[in-house]
Amino acid sequence: MKIQKNIQSLKTSATLAINELSQQLISEGKEVFKFGLGQSPFPVPRLIVDELKNHAHQKDYLNVSGLMELREEVARYHSSKNQYSYDPQNVIIGPGSKELIFQIQMALDCDLLLPSPSWVSYEPQAQMINKKVHWIEASADSNWHLSPESLDKACEKLKSVNKLLILNSPNNPSGTTHDNLREFAEVAKKHNVTIIADEIYAELDFSGEYKSLTHFYPENTIISSGLSKWCGAGGWRIGTLTFPNELSFIKDSVRAIASETYTAVSAPIQFAAIKAYSEDHSVFLSHSRLILKAIADFVHQELSSVGVGCQKPQGGFYMICDFSNISKISNKIKDDKLLCQVILNEVGFAMLPGSDFGLEESKLLSRIAFVDFDGAEALRLIAEEQFSIDQLDVICPRITEGISLLKDWINNY
Repeated sequence: MKIQKNIQSLKTSATLAINELSQQLISEGKEVFKFGLGQSPFPVPRLIVDELKNHAHQKDYLNVSGLMELREEVARYHSSKNQYSYDPQNVIIGPGSKELIFQIQMALDCDLLLPSPSWVSYEPQAQMINKKVHWIEASADSNWHLSPESLDKACEKLKSVNKLLILNSPNNPSGTTHDNLREFAEVAKKHNVTIIADEIYAELDFSGEYKSLTHFYPENTIISSGLSKWCGAGGWRIGTLTFPNELSFIKDSVRAIASETYTAVSAPIQFAAIKAYSEDHSVFLSHSRLILKAIADFVHQELSSVGVGCQKPQGGFYMICDFSNISKISNKIKDDKLLCQVILNEVGFAMLPGSDFGLEESKLLSRIAFVDFDGAEALRLIAEEQFSIDQLDVICPRITEGISLLKDWINNY
């Protein structure tokens, strides 16, 4: 028996691997500052947790597409946020947005277009099903987002190819938001590019605005979202896909794939998720954004002060760090994987190399996730008007100490 060729080179997802390595090192008694895995630090809102408890007895298989009451709430939510009328029949509930994005890739006969950088799992998913991937370079100058001009140029070379592009904003790994969606939509429409709008961080845009490509190109855009980031429910594994009527045929195929794979999402979790969409969580979200922005500004300021190139995050909890302009480092360390390994070994600071996100190894880029803090305590302090950026060393000591040690390493290298 042999492993299929397209699977042989597949490894554990980089974000999960760094988390497992960090936990292993901690169990061995080593101190690790966990800037690797992007897991929400905030608790699931209490009323949603209570709803899960209330429905723990639910044991039956649910509809493959998901509980109708939940799909109705998801459709209502996205109709409001995305400024387009969505039908509950065109919503699918799945075991996390990662699985759902994979199933879209599986369903469509197309090539995949990815901005460089992009989230770590998009390309390996394509590899698993032998889908061709075209990387389109972005840069710090474009805030790490794909420009309309770059998309147009790439599409001109792929005129005879069916094209699927995944657009993630606010972005993982950069933490920046796409600021020219209207122009981008015009190019996508010109070339008939189908878009997966990965909006898992949309509610964590520091501006408080919900920015979406669907505001300009709804008819050929599929919305991918869920509860893992804004709601803190990553371990619950629940995601959503919302299709316009024009793409309901894709929904039908994804639903068929779901019926032969995961069957349906856990019933108690679906019942609880209704509360995530039907209730007002504006205070929770506002406070979460204020906390994350304060930490993002701190991290950006501190690392910029020692020569690390970085764009200030605009949402979520990530930032790309560029070490290439620090000559005493770039003269000795020539690739990003070695850079991250050295820093983990010498500082105990865990982060991911930029090459895991489609960037060149030689550019000495890394991604950090600033989530190693007690989100429940931070929310309590901000609710009691006791949260202050001057007290970050008390509120999130693992963040401030980790950044301080990384700065010391840079200064003394």
